Amino acid sequence: MGIIQAIVLGAVQGVGEFLPISSSAHLILVRYLFNFQPMEASFETAFDVALHFGTLLAVIFVFWKDWLNLFKGAYNGIVKKKKSFEGRMFWYLVAATIPGAIMGMLFEGVIEESVRNNMVLIALLLAIMGILIYLGDKWSEKRFKTPTSYEKMTFKQTFIIGLSQALAVIPGFSRSGTTILAARLMGISREAAAKFTFLLSTPIIFGAAIIKVKDLFVGFNFSILIGIITAAVVGVLSIKFLLRYIKKNDFAVFAYYRIIIAIVVLVKVFFF
Repeated sequence: MGIIQAIVLGAVQGVGEFLPISSSAHLILVRYLFNFQPMEASFETAFDVALHFGTLLAVIFVFWKDWLNLFKGAYNGIVKKKKSFEGRMFWYLVAATIPGAIMGMLFEGVIEESVRNNMVLIALLLAIMGILIYLGDKWSEKRFKTPTSYEKMTFKQTFIIGLSQALAVIPGFSRSGTTILAARLMGISREAAAKFTFLLSTPIIFGAAIIKVKDLFVGFNFSILIGIITAAVVGVLSIKFLLRYIKKNDFAVFAYYRIIIAIVVLVKVFFF
């Protein structure tokens, strides 16, 4: 793999993992649209694991203080019997992680292998989820005049968001897209939906990376290192961008983008 290709795929992962546009779909589509040379199966697995490590570094870099406070809250709740918002939210995140983790372990490989070569299906899923994100966000804005803040989120809300995360195993759905949509449909503010989504992604990305860590060292080379660094840097920028962007904007731009990309892919499939 060339350095340019490693940078491009690392950037795609860094953007797609945290913006509601589906990183798995984009990694497949970028290779397809730009005719990237296919990699050996073992190296492709190692490279994908490397990209996950990159985005893991990104989310930890941005939210390390939040996670530190969450662990402190959980510790104080167990050892010192002191109840706190952080302690409660820690266990909410643990419970919300379980459905996605189970689905990932059981079906991610099977689903991705059956879908990854079907460009038409991936394009349609991108467009459909884009429309749902747009409609759900607009409906929530009209339905809930006082959205739920991050500090007011309940166990029921967070667990339902965790359930929705299970759909992220399907390329095109998007982990952040499904969780943000679920949150908005329950009246959770855009800022809270994004923050909880990012925190929820941490254990999932960590678990996926740890499970496949042995594959990372298969053919480890400079390209893989470049991929990790690029995914990490772009991931940090993507997280900070989205948190800042949604303070004054909705998710419409991501829905439009999904539909446009879907059209581009369908045009290439059927006419080129």
